[in-house]
Amino acid sequence: MTQSLQMIHRRTLLQGAAALAGSQLLAGAHAQAAKDHWPSKPIKLIVPYNAGGATDILARAFGEGLSKRVGQPVIVDNRPGASGIVGTDAVAKAAPDGHTLLMSLSSSMLVNQFLFSKLPYNPLKDITLITQVSTAPVVLAVHPSLPVKNMKELLAYAKAHPSKLSYGSYGVGSYAHLAGAYISKITNSDMNHAAYKGESQAIQELISGQYQFGFLSAQNVKPHTDTGRIKAIGVTGRQRMVVMPDVPTIYEQGVQDDAFSLVGWIAMGGPAGLPKEIITQLYAHLLEVSKDPKVQERITGAGFAPMMSTPEQFREGYLRDVPVWKALVETAGAKLD
Repeated sequence: MTQSLQMIHRRTLLQGAAALAGSQLLAGAHAQAAKDHWPSKPIKLIVPYNAGGATDILARAFGEGLSKRVGQPVIVDNRPGASGIVGTDAVAKAAPDGHTLLMSLSSSMLVNQFLFSKLPYNPLKDITLITQVSTAPVVLAVHPSLPVKNMKELLAYAKAHPSKLSYGSYGVGSYAHLAGAYISKITNSDMNHAAYKGESQAIQELISGQYQFGFLSAQNVKPHTDTGRIKAIGVTGRQRMVVMPDVPTIYEQGVQDDAFSLVGWIAMGGPAGLPKEIITQLYAHLLEVSKDPKVQERITGAGFAPMMSTPEQFREGYLRDVPVWKALVETAGAKLD
C-alpha cells in the first residue's frame, strides 16, 4: 500500500471512529435528557387493592403532593385481585421510565413470595424498592366476653382451653391469619381459623362473637373499641400508636417474639431497571410531600407511623424482614396456588 493510500485508509478509520463515538454520545445525551425531563407525561400510581382502604388513602395523599411538585397529573389506578398480585404484577411488567409506580403493602411486595407457589413476579428482581412511607402495625382485638386483658393472659387462656377458641382474619395468608396460627402453635391450642373476605366483615363477625380474637387495623377497629363492642389488648411493633396511645405494644407486655415485633409497611415501588436518576428525584419529591401536615395526619389517622426510608434503607430492612416473614408463613402452614 502506498503512503498516500495508507493516509487515506487511516483518515477513513478515524472518521468512522469519530462518527461512532458521536452517535454513542448522542444516544447517551438523549437518554440523559429523558431522565432529566422526567416526568414527561402523567404518572400512573397503581394500588393493588380496592379504593377506600388505607393504602389507597395514602396513595392519593402522596399522589396529590407529587403531582404539584412535578407538574404532571398522578393518576391512582386501583387494580385489586389475588392478594395484591394483579396490580403488583402490572407494575413489574411496566416500562421502567418512572411513569408507572406502585403503592402497596408488604404483603404483595414481600410476603406473597412465601405464600404462593406460582407468583408471576419476583419481588426483589422485578420491583424497584423506592421508599417505605409508613409502618403498618395492627391491633390485637378481642371480644369483650373473653376474660383477658393482655397478650400474656390470652396465651395462657388459649393454652388452658384447647380447641375452644377461634381467631379471625381478613383473608388466608394475611398477617392476621399468620399471627393467629402462630399463637395456636406456640400454645398448642388447636384453634380454629375463621377467614373472611375483607376486614369490614371480619370486624362485624368479631362484634357478634363468631370468633374470639384477631389482628385488625386501628383505622377500622377504633370506633368499636371506643364504644366497648371490641377490646384492644395490644398492638404489634415496638412503638405505641398515635391514635391509640393507651394500648401497650405486645413487646412491652413482655411477649417479644419476632412474630409480634414485626410490622407491615406501605411502600412505593416501581419496575425493575428504573434509572437511578429518576429514583433520586422521586425520593426527594416524596420526602418533601411527606412533611405536609395533611399527609402526616392521613398516616397517623390510619394508625400508622411515618417512615420515609431511603432506597438503600428500604432494601436493608427488606432483607432483614425476609427470614422472619418466611418463618411465620412456614409456622402457619399457609400455602396458596
